Amino acid sequence: MIDNKAVLITGGTGSFGKKFIETILDRYPDVKKIILYSRDELKQSIIRQKYPQNEYPQLRFFIGDVRDKERLTQACEGVDIIIHAAAIKQVDTAEYNPTECIRTNIDGAENVIHAALSCGVRDIVALSTDKACAPINLYGATKLASDKLFAAANNIRGAKEVRFSIVRYGNVMGSRGSVIPFFMDKKKEGVLPITHNEMTRFNISLQDGVNLVMFALDNHLGGEIFIPKIPSYKILDIAKAVAPECTIKEVGIRPGEKLHEEMITDADSLKTIDLGPYYAILPSVSFTYSEEDYMKHHKAKKVPFGFKYNSGTNTEWETVEGLRQLIVEHIDPNFKA
Repeated sequence: MIDNKAVLITGGTGSFGKKFIETILDRYPDVKKIILYSRDELKQSIIRQKYPQNEYPQLRFFIGDVRDKERLTQACEGVDIIIHAAAIKQVDTAEYNPTECIRTNIDGAENVIHAALSCGVRDIVALSTDKACAPINLYGATKLASDKLFAAANNIRGAKEVRFSIVRYGNVMGSRGSVIPFFMDKKKEGVLPITHNEMTRFNISLQDGVNLVMFALDNHLGGEIFIPKIPSYKILDIAKAVAPECTIKEVGIRPGEKLHEEMITDADSLKTIDLGPYYAILPSVSFTYSEEDYMKHHKAKKVPFGFKYNSGTNTEWETVEGLRQLIVEHIDPNFKA
């Protein structure tokens, strides 16, 4: 899948990019090239120190912004695979800076698509979010637009051998700006601010997010939105797991925030198939493959009529003790509640 291939990761210095690099170097020692494309030279410098050039000659570092189509196209020359992870993803940041969010998340997605088509890239997987499902905030709306762009890109490829698909998942455990590191930092103050006592979220580890991308690369026909079957947690249980001795202060839901997240609505379910460990939402318009083609390729079955996938009605849940074990495994090996 990746041996002897050149892979470019937009937003490659983020949480996902770092785990992706680690995984590729471990599983595919014969990878031809890994290109980190991002606009943060400090983060690139830190990663370069971890992977010195004399030991990891396959790593390349491109300073660039996905808004810059010309620079992005230059970076994509000779590339076989693109993982599009660059985004403005903080909900409140997007609400306050809407134009900047649109330029990065929508215009940037379109630039990735055109750069891929211009340079003959074969496989493109874009990272989405549960907030793109029935969005109520600008970040989710821009990622939904991005998802639609990547799915529709399969219809403009002409004779090119190229496949565009999307992966969508929930809150990544321990990623930058996520709730667990936030609570661990607040623990010393003795008070944990919680937006709402009934709030729930989907939970996935960085490694499982990377594994989902690998699955998409290895299995996509083009146009699918791949969604993992993952557990939910209650925000209140996160607080109990991190700092049971702390006082809980309910501060109210922030602008653009949902009480529960969802990844598949009942309307989406009409185009959703069950792949076993994953679901896939099929493209609303495809001139290349029929629904039967996707079903046969993935050895899948249709989900039941009226199915929906919501963090509040999920059938699988993390426990307080289970969350503590996950914190030790994925965030801080020395953690003790």
